[in-house]
Amino acid sequence: MAARLFRNARLVTMADPACITPVERAAVLAVDGRIACVGPEADMPASASSVEIIDLEGRLVTPGLIDCHTHLVHGGDRAHEFELRLAGASYEEIAQAGGGIVSTVAATRAAGEDGLVASALPRLDHLIAEGVTTVEVKSGYGLNLESECAQLRAARRLSAERKVTVSTSFLGAHALPPEFRNDRAGYLALLRDEMLPVIAAEGLADCVDAFCEAIAFSPKEVDGIFSAARRLGLKVRLHADQLSNRGGAALAARHGALSADHLEHTDEDGAAAMAAAGTVAVLLPGAFYFIRETKLPPVDLFRKHGARIAIATDCNPGTSPLTSPLLVMNMAATLFRLTVAECLAGMTIHAAAALGLAQDAGSIEVGKWCDLAVWDVERPAELVYRIGFNPLAARYWRGE
Repeated sequence: MAARLFRNARLVTMADPACITPVERAAVLAVDGRIACVGPEADMPASASSVEIIDLEGRLVTPGLIDCHTHLVHGGDRAHEFELRLAGASYEEIAQAGGGIVSTVAATRAAGEDGLVASALPRLDHLIAEGVTTVEVKSGYGLNLESECAQLRAARRLSAERKVTVSTSFLGAHALPPEFRNDRAGYLALLRDEMLPVIAAEGLADCVDAFCEAIAFSPKEVDGIFSAARRLGLKVRLHADQLSNRGGAALAARHGALSADHLEHTDEDGAAAMAAAGTVAVLLPGAFYFIRETKLPPVDLFRKHGARIAIATDCNPGTSPLTSPLLVMNMAATLFRLTVAECLAGMTIHAAAALGLAQDAGSIEVGKWCDLAVWDVERPAELVYRIGFNPLAARYWRGE
């Protein structure tokens, strides 16, 4: 039995998402990677004195950060589209001209599984360097069975290459592949009847995701995909209401989705439906910033109805080439007016809920994995207000 006592900590447990006041002179006892005891040092069991002791020297400690929405595994980049945007092209115009998601498909298909792992690792390392212990990774750049499976296998392999928990999402409904440009029904049938059953049988995905938007898939199409996914026992999440209000938030709620993500155009009915269903609102300020969106997500409506709010990098090659969770917290505060507590909860306990992992991660509580981020800061607000500053002193994943 491996046991470690992390002592002399100023602990922000996030067990209560609204409370970021540190517990002074606190300690965490981990046994076999899980938290066995947490609280003031004086309350630690007497047997804890015989285990390996790690002195955190009075530093601030939070749960390890969770990046609950990324497209980390892909081939190539889309820097040329960045130049087009600077010249005035919109997201929709670039997509309609053959750019956007489809432009990454050829590079991803050509990369192969090993190439996808190799290109994703540097991006993952940036997340880890800022305290991330759990990361979600989507497919959606292969758009055929072979390449979607390669993306998902590559994502699974990341957890063998680094000490990090990886959750995977199958995003075959991201865009129409070039070979099905004139056959939507054919691709949807392939996705539902062939791709989904194979991916479910092989255990490659923890969730099924879809992009519900005018340039992607309609609410009716997504409804069919989600119904098929749920029959196979897969949980669902949704890219919803990013560019227009197509009722995506309410659609996600009807299917009991773990989360609906983006949500700039969500209305009050959608926010209320999400709250009632327990669907987490995942806000993505990197994409909002990068595509120069002006419509703010309805944060006040989520607060009013009690929907939990998470935040994430949305790391992807086209609309959010961002690998800094600390910058995401700053953006969420400055652009979306989230509080410091909301930002921290959004990158910890609420992010865990968005992945269906809140029973194991997201807060420093007995029974959960001992995932810790140790910071050289005085106050939690420093994690949110600084820009281009990484105060991470240490990171522990499952007690190591």
